[in-house]
Amino acid sequence: MPDILLIQPPIRDFYLTSKRTVPYGLSCIASSLIEAGFSVEIFDALATSKSHKLELPHEMAYLDEFYGKEDISPFALFHNFKHFGYSFEHIGKVAAESGAFLVGISSLFTPYSDYALKTAESVKAFNPSCKTVLGGHHPTALPQSIMENRSVDYVLRGEGEVSMHLLARALRENKSLDSIPGLVFRENNGSIKANEPAMMQDLDQYPLSATGLLKSSFYMRGKHASAVVSASRGCPMKCSYCSVGASSFLKYRRRSLESVLEEMNRLITLYNARFIDFEDENLALDRKWFVALLKEIISRFGNKNLELRAMNGLFPSSLDEEVVRLMKEAGFKALNLSLGSFSAAQLERFNRPDVRESFDNALFFAEKYNLQAVGYIIAGAPYQRPEDSISDLICLAARRVLAGVSIFYPSPGSPDYDLCNKHEILVKDYSLMRSTAFPVSHTTGRKQAVTILRLGRIVNFMKYLTDNRHTMPESSHCPEMDIRSNDRIETGKKLLIMFLRDGKIRGINRRGDTYEHTICEETAGEFLERLKQIKIRGSLL
Repeated sequence: MPDILLIQPPIRDFYLTSKRTVPYGLSCIASSLIEAGFSVEIFDALATSKSHKLELPHEMAYLDEFYGKEDISPFALFHNFKHFGYSFEHIGKVAAESGAFLVGISSLFTPYSDYALKTAESVKAFNPSCKTVLGGHHPTALPQSIMENRSVDYVLRGEGEVSMHLLARALRENKSLDSIPGLVFRENNGSIKANEPAMMQDLDQYPLSATGLLKSSFYMRGKHASAVVSASRGCPMKCSYCSVGASSFLKYRRRSLESVLEEMNRLITLYNARFIDFEDENLALDRKWFVALLKEIISRFGNKNLELRAMNGLFPSSLDEEVVRLMKEAGFKALNLSLGSFSAAQLERFNRPDVRESFDNALFFAEKYNLQAVGYIIAGAPYQRPEDSISDLICLAARRVLAGVSIFYPSPGSPDYDLCNKHEILVKDYSLMRSTAFPVSHTTGRKQAVTILRLGRIVNFMKYLTDNRHTMPESSHCPEMDIRSNDRIETGKKLLIMFLRDGKIRGINRRGDTYEHTICEETAGEFLERLKQIKIRGSLL
């Protein structure tokens, strides 16, 4: 029976990408607890294929206009709202059967914070005597709102590796909680006390992640395991939409090369990992360090056929020809490039450096070394015009890169969150603070935002046709009866023909019935006009 149980809660959303849900943070906290002498188990409630459909929550009723109909075409967005993972009741039973005196619950993202709270409620219902503590980005930014729930005993702000074992020891030995970094707790008079957030000063002083506690069999890619590594913490940049760089307490720190390489070696040799995602906010920021890391990976693991990724995004200015060449040799298959926008004015609003030239340079080197590239833009931010987002899409369409469209959502602790609050455009329900809910309706309305998102699908479908040497369709009349096809690509081509003719984006269900999606026709029309002025480039050619 463990002393401490750490839980990754289930989520409710329109989709789940399992390769992005490896609970790496919990495994790092677990290793610190183990080093301090505690026994630990991790229950990953997302490490299961279990899911079931739910009614769309009442606060999301407006999304039925956009997602209410099934669509199996290449232009589909979302349809069914689901519960992904084990039930809250099952989690409560697991916590009770574990006998743990302290249960830590991860609450990383604001739109999922209610599910972390429901997890705490279930844990308390089945085991009232245990203590519960929540940590992660959301409780760090908004601890008071979390502590309003009486099923939560404590919040840990900042990095749990520093403070979780201190809390566990204080509880076990009945000692004062006053000096524990990052701890938020109720004092005897019922008032809430919040200590200053915790931060690891020297990352190398902490043990490597306890990967063995994770359900690695769920996170397989083919015959091999996939894993996560974080080579740094924090971010020195101050992008307006991000709460990580905006956190004055969370300074940018980097691990030593030997520490990162040792962790990779353990993942590869002990757990048969071949896919490794670096979860850093800015993996390549220190060029000298990154080049040295890549050379060591090539030297030590060059025969392991690794696939490496940096799915959080790479800062284009940090990528020159040597870096891209070494990334290719080390095992990177794609460059995930954080662009933001091609608009200089919007980049200034985002408080981001102008990376447009370096973005194009990175694409040039990606093509030279046969790496795929994805360019991520943000749409729907406060004061961002839909026509600028259309321009961004057209710029991506004309380049050898996939279009990654991210609809803006307000992240607590970020300057843009405060901006939305100031201008009273902040949604009141935390569950709506997700891209799929189009949370901010300002200079870009929701109908315009969903149109931009669907147009991103159309751009990538056209790139797919180019890459696979399909003849690019031209606008013409396509009778509805001809659209009915079991071939998704052929169906997409016919729907594309109709879109190019009249600017209406259509979907098709499993019965073969076609229908028009709700879109902003003006936004779609502007896209079509701009599309006539360029030549679509594939993502591979």
